[in-house]
Amino acid sequence: MLERIHLAVVLEVEKQGSLTGAANVLHVTQSALSHSMKKLEQQLGTDIWVREGRALRLTQAGQYLLAVANRVLPQLTLAEERLRQFSQGERGALRIGMECHPCYQWLLKVVSPYLTAWPDVDVDVKQKFQFGGIGALFAYEIDLLVTPDPLYKPGLHFEPVFDYEQVLVVPHKHALAKVKYVEPEQLMSEVLITYPVATDRLDIYNQFLLPAGITPKRHKTIETTDIMLQMVASGRGVAALPRWLVQEYASKMDVVPVRLGADGIAKQIFLGAREADLDTDYLQAFIAQAREPVASFNKGKKS
Repeated sequence: MLERIHLAVVLEVEKQGSLTGAANVLHVTQSALSHSMKKLEQQLGTDIWVREGRALRLTQAGQYLLAVANRVLPQLTLAEERLRQFSQGERGALRIGMECHPCYQWLLKVVSPYLTAWPDVDVDVKQKFQFGGIGALFAYEIDLLVTPDPLYKPGLHFEPVFDYEQVLVVPHKHALAKVKYVEPEQLMSEVLITYPVATDRLDIYNQFLLPAGITPKRHKTIETTDIMLQMVASGRGVAALPRWLVQEYASKMDVVPVRLGADGIAKQIFLGAREADLDTDYLQAFIAQAREPVASFNKGKKS
């Protein structure tokens, strides 16, 4: 008795706020939609909504159907897309979500040989999932998550694929450019430039500054790596980035990487995937490709 359209209706009513809005999105008449849902309620023997004025509120049964819709509909959509690809002779699609601002340059160097090796796999990179990647994996919106900070959950697997060191970036003529390593206290008078990320997700805060009870003179956020490094090169502040990325830019900008603390901050890039998908050959091939050393980054890896 329960069909896909019923789940779609529950989901769209929740999104649109009304039966009329849901009917418009689903391209059916409101009367047909109402009749279909009323018939379902009669068959189930329970209400899905209760009306409160002009609004609809989900009952306990309705809330359960909404949870099922959020879980099942993305899987059905993915299954249909995969079957369409099979029918057209395609291997499949690999949708990669980015939860790491500076990892994009690394990803490009991994994707290039992968596309050559797997010409029948379509690769899509979704940067809008930068800070909601776990939910995107569970919702089947992406197949792989690139992240430096894995959040281990049942049903997910995270594979470390690339080691790097997080360093401070300063102008070439900065007083800290010649030191062996930086102490937290030395950043008290600096403008710290970071990506627009919560401070509790920034390594320079949670692994370097906050344990020492230190905050910078000012914290400024910039979305793009190029602009961030241009600001640093012009003496407008300092930043924290992977050493390999700084060395990529050092040849064209007057910036210098400096170790954060005597021991440095060691990090890894992880690829996260659903455990149920780990046997997919082209997904495993991408993980294997990501483990291969990237020649131009070897000099940037921590020894």
